[in-house]
Amino acid sequence: MWYVILVPLVVVLAFASPASADIYKYVDAEGVLHLTNVPTQTGVKYTLIMREKRVLLNRKLGVNISQYDELIRKASGKYNVEPALVKAIIKAESNFNHRAVSRKGAKGLMQLMPATASYLQVQDSFHPENNIEGGVKYVRYLLNFFNGNLPLALAAYNAGENAVVKYKGIPPYRETQVYVQRVLNYLDKFR
Repeated sequence: MWYVILVPLVVVLAFASPASADIYKYVDAEGVLHLTNVPTQTGVKYTLIMREKRVLLNRKLGVNISQYDELIRKASGKYNVEPALVKAIIKAESNFNHRAVSRKGAKGLMQLMPATASYLQVQDSFHPENNIEGGVKYVRYLLNFFNGNLPLALAAYNAGENAVVKYKGIPPYRETQVYVQRVLNYLDKFR
């Protein structure tokens, strides 16, 4: 009986793309096996059965940093955000990979979280024009929210605006502090 469940699972996993997610399982009270990539049930003990294959990108090979320049200029003009800043954020977030997905679920060039993308009415986070449009709109919102303070806006882009408000500045998260400095360095380079 186990092979009825295991064989299809192995077939699905064998042909899964490298962008697949972690797979978890649990067996409910009736003995039904449940598989998911997003453990959402409370009070259920999930078991990790397959870890996502992580692909490390060589950031020096094959990156065309000008391929999205026209889309960046268009969105930057619409929302009055410096094109070099948008390019710096894209470089830091996805290294110009429009199919990038973070461990936390952020997607696309500007790494929009699903809730943020939904709020910004981005239908497809992997579509470069939609992603850039939504990301630049969000950057403009953050710049306005933090009265033009770029480091705070960048910290909020990475850690969330509530964290920046809570700490009254760049949060004491190493990831966020490194992120802000990285984007500012790229900004200088792209200017």
